[in-house]
Amino acid sequence: MNLDLLKRLCETPGVPGRETRVRALIEAEAKGLFDEIRTDALGSLICTRKGRGDKPEKLLLLCHMDEIGFLVSHVTDKGFVHVDPVGGFDPRNLFSRRVLVCTDEGDIKGVMNAEGKPIHIQSPEERKKMPEPNEFVVDTGLGAAAKEAIRVGDYVVMNEPFEEMGEKIVSKALDNRIACWLGLECVRKLVEDGLSHDCELTIAFTAQEEVGLRGAKTASYGVAPDIAIGVDTTLACDTPGVPEKDRTTVHGAGFGLHMKDGSFIADYALVKEIEALAKEKGIACQRTILAKGGQDGAAAQQAGIGARAIGIVVGTRYIHTVAEMIDKRDLQAAREILTAFVAAH
Repeated sequence: MNLDLLKRLCETPGVPGRETRVRALIEAEAKGLFDEIRTDALGSLICTRKGRGDKPEKLLLLCHMDEIGFLVSHVTDKGFVHVDPVGGFDPRNLFSRRVLVCTDEGDIKGVMNAEGKPIHIQSPEERKKMPEPNEFVVDTGLGAAAKEAIRVGDYVVMNEPFEEMGEKIVSKALDNRIACWLGLECVRKLVEDGLSHDCELTIAFTAQEEVGLRGAKTASYGVAPDIAIGVDTTLACDTPGVPEKDRTTVHGAGFGLHMKDGSFIADYALVKEIEALAKEKGIACQRTILAKGGQDGAAAQQAGIGARAIGIVVGTRYIHTVAEMIDKRDLQAAREILTAFVAAH
C-alpha cells in the first residue's frame, strides 16, 4: 500500500478554492496513467482514460481535493489573525491547535485559540460559553510584522502529522485525501495488473466540495457521465458514547456502500451490482446511510440529464478534526472494489 503518497496528500495544504498545491501533487502522480489531463475553470483536475468503441459508457469517479480550513479575514495592528471558516467545524476541536498560515511567499507557523480569558481568570459563566469558529484567532509570534506578512484571503490549515497506529492511519485531511489516493491508486492497479476497461473512465479531483459540492457540479456537466461514483469518507461512530444505531460504519468491516445521505439516494441497481461484485471478489463491504451531509455523487446525479450514482466511502473516526482515523483494511477494500468495478465496465 502506497502510504507515502497518502501521507504527502494529507500533509499538503489546500482549502476550498485554494487547492493548487494538492492539484499539482496529483497531476504529477497522474502522469502516464491517463490519456488526457486538464484543469477546468473552477480548478478541478479532470483525468480521462479513453474507452472502446464509438460511444463508450462514461464512468466518472469524483474525489474532492479540498480540506476544511479558514481564510484570513483580518490582521490586527498587533499581528493577531482573524479567520473565516471554509467548511464545517465543531469549535470544541479548535482549542490550542497548531496551524499553518499559507501565503504566496510561504507557510507561517501559528497557534489557534479562542478570543477571551484563560481558565485561571474566567468566571463560572464565561467557562460555559462555547465560541463560534470565527471567534478563534491565530498567533504567529511575529507581532506587528504579521500585518505585512499575512494578507486577507491567505488561508489557514491545521498543522498535524500523518501517523500509522497499528491497523489505523491518523491524520488531518483524510477527508478527502483518501479519495484522491483511491482515484490514483485504483488506476495504477489497473495498469500494474494489465486490466482493461471498455468504458471511458474519468477521475475528477474536484474543488470546493466542503462548501457545496461546487467542483463536482462543473465537472459532471463537462463529463456528462452515465454512471458516477462519489468517493469519500463517512462516519465511523463505533466509539464510546454513540448509540449503536448511529455508528454508520464499523472499522475493519470493509468499504462503505453509500446508499443515502442529505444530498442523494443511490441507484439501487448499482448497489446490488457492487454488492455482488464484492461478494464474488471476496471484498469486505458494509452498507451505509448518513442522516445528514452530502458528497460529490449527488452533484453528478443531478447534472445535465442526470446519471446513475452511488457512493464508495471509507469509515472515518473523529471526522473533521486533526485526528481523523481510518482502518487500512477498509481503505484497501475500497481500492479493490473500485478497480474491480472499472475493469467490469
